[in-house]
Amino acid sequence: MSSGTGAGTGLVSVSASVSLDGFIAGPEGSGFEHLFAWYEGGDRTFPSTHPEIPFHLSGADHDYLTAAMARMGVLVVGRRLFDITNGWDGVHPLDKPVVVMTHRTPRDWVERYPDAPFEFVPTGIHDAVAAAHDLAGGLDVGLNAGEVASQGIAAGLVDEVILDLVPVLLGGGTRFFDAIGTTPVVLDGPEATQGHRVTHLRYTVRRDRA
Repeated sequence: MSSGTGAGTGLVSVSASVSLDGFIAGPEGSGFEHLFAWYEGGDRTFPSTHPEIPFHLSGADHDYLTAAMARMGVLVVGRRLFDITNGWDGVHPLDKPVVVMTHRTPRDWVERYPDAPFEFVPTGIHDAVAAAHDLAGGLDVGLNAGEVASQGIAAGLVDEVILDLVPVLLGGGTRFFDAIGTTPVVLDGPEATQGHRVTHLRYTVRRDRA
């Protein structure tokens, strides 16, 4: 259970496809053809709300993602990803509600997609995670890797770190974690699942942080 929430809430996790040298995107937004190759590594289709973002997975990856999404209730993302994707036109590809951390609510977007299951939180990571738990109905909350995940780790809100580790070296770009403070965060694990050109590694955060 997340240390920042009450009884009955799910876990807070952070996950992303990541290179061996720790990047979730290469320089100038490159490298995704390597980081997401496992999304097209097999013949088992996983549901997507966007036909232009298909998932054709190996058996192992399909089982892994099916189990992960069964646990996941809400996703928390930053404003940069929201802007890049235009908020996925109001529906996330994985068909999950989304909490967006932002200093400024995009009023025009909200008016364009009034029924979108999106909530905009301007008051920081604690309130964003609390809002996500309220929407999740007891399921887990997933933080987007990068700045949002780093803030969650620094605030002591993250229960699990999940790496979809891809055998590529990108040499630079956006790191899975950025500024997380100077106190070591100790993890237990991993639980490992081998997929197609990816190894799924699931770690549990020690609450004593030492």
